[in-house]
Parts: sequence; structure tokens; C-alpha cells
Amino acid sequence: MTVTDTLDLFSSALRRERVVDWQAPGPVVKAARGLSGMEAMQAIRDGRLPPPPMAMLIGFRMSVVEPGRIVMELDPREDLENTIGLLHGATAAALLDTAMGCAISTRLAAGQVSVTLDLKLTYLRPLSVRSGTIAAEGKLIKLGRQTSYTEGFVRDGKGDLAVHATATFSMLAGA
Repeated sequence: MTVTDTLDLFSSALRRERVVDWQAPGPVVKAARGLSGMEAMQAIRDGRLPPPPMAMLIGFRMSVVEPGRIVMELDPREDLENTIGLLHGATAAALLDTAMGCAISTRLAAGQVSVTLDLKLTYLRPLSVRSGTIAAEGKLIKLGRQTSYTEGFVRDGKGDLAVHATATFSMLAGA
């Protein structure tokens, strides 16, 4: 007899639910249009602009905004785990992509944007709900006219390195 023979994996006692709400992004884009990237990042951090829907979905928040540097934090939850009880790798990828893209934004003038062209991650060790607050730090390495480069790190609640990333971004005049 296996565990699945004795346990109803679909029982109501094992059911979880999570409700996600967010602000419509269109009006936020319009409100931020006249702000520099640094001003927009500070406004999101300080609650004057709502965070993007993806941040609400995953549950991360911006904790540090400096020129060329952003730190995003996440308190991991079981709904972000995969079937082996670890935080899904896409969670760290989304966190890093956001932190690195926002790091570039801190150096852009109003109307300038960047989009991810390439994201390379190296997972050094797994993360889980037991990892404590996870911090993803994005740092601008080179700001170019056409392409910019960033580096990122994810650390667990003890400050141990778990993921390293690099990314290339295309610079756009506006979106």
C-alpha cells in the first residue's frame, strides 16, 4: 500500500486558495510616463505608484532603490513550490529579471525603457519556504545607447548565495 492509497490528495482539508488583486497597469503607465526611472522606482517602493501585476502575483516587493541598484524581497510561500517541495526556479528567475531591469530603469530618463533580451541564471542551491526572506539584487554593469548589461544575485534569509544571473537588455525610446 502506498501513501496515495491511504491519503486523498484532493481532499478539502488539503485544499489551499489564494486571491490576487492588482491595479490595472494602463493608468499606472500613464501616471509614470513623465517620471524618470529613478523617480518611478522610488514611487513604487514608497507606495505612491502601485507595483506591477507580476509583483502582486508572485508577492515580491522593492526594498532598496539606488542609482544602478535594486533589491527585491520575497517571503516564499508554498504556492510557489514545485512538486519536490522546493521553490520553483521560475520564481527566482522572475525576481532577478525584475530586479535587474529595474536597476537599469534607475538610470533612465523619462520616456526611456528597456526590455530583457537575454537572461542567464546559475542555480547554486535550492530555495524553499524554509529559506526565509529571499533578496534578489540587480546591479547595472554597463549602460549603453542600444544595449545594457546587468548582474544579479539571490540570497536566502541567512545571506547565503543561491542564484547568480546576468542579463542583456535592449534600450528603447519609449513604450
